[in-house]
Amino acid sequence: MKTFSANNQIKRSWYYIDAKNKILGRLATKVACYLTGKHKVIYTPHIDTGDYIIILNASKIKVTGNKNIKKKYYHHTGYIGGIKSILFKDMLIKNPKKIIKLAVKGMLPKGSLGRVMLNKLKIYINDIHINFAQKPKFLKI
Repeated sequence: MKTFSANNQIKRSWYYIDAKNKILGRLATKVACYLTGKHKVIYTPHIDTGDYIIILNASKIKVTGNKNIKKKYYHHTGYIGGIKSILFKDMLIKNPKKIIKLAVKGMLPKGSLGRVMLNKLKIYINDIHINFAQKPKFLKI
């Protein structure tokens, strides 16, 4: 028995997802699965076999429980005492794309392969996108 490795037979598809009233974590796990290519038979861990994903209506994403008012996002400016935080409800108004991007980024492999996979994720705030030429298929979640 020989070990299979996907080399040149990778065919990438385009999918789009409507994130309206979807739960953030459940959406992010499905998106991470499609970006890594784990839904394909030719999945190889060290090769990017994933597809392109377009997420529409990012501003209408939902979370469960009290996360809407209690969940915080942190980042550090690089200066002493420079830790900053922003609540989920404020981030949803300020930058809803970043909410989904951070959730998916945490579920991808760390390192250069994960960064390449994350570049295949396109997020739009409303239901209008510019990727009509790629003929994306609807992905029901």
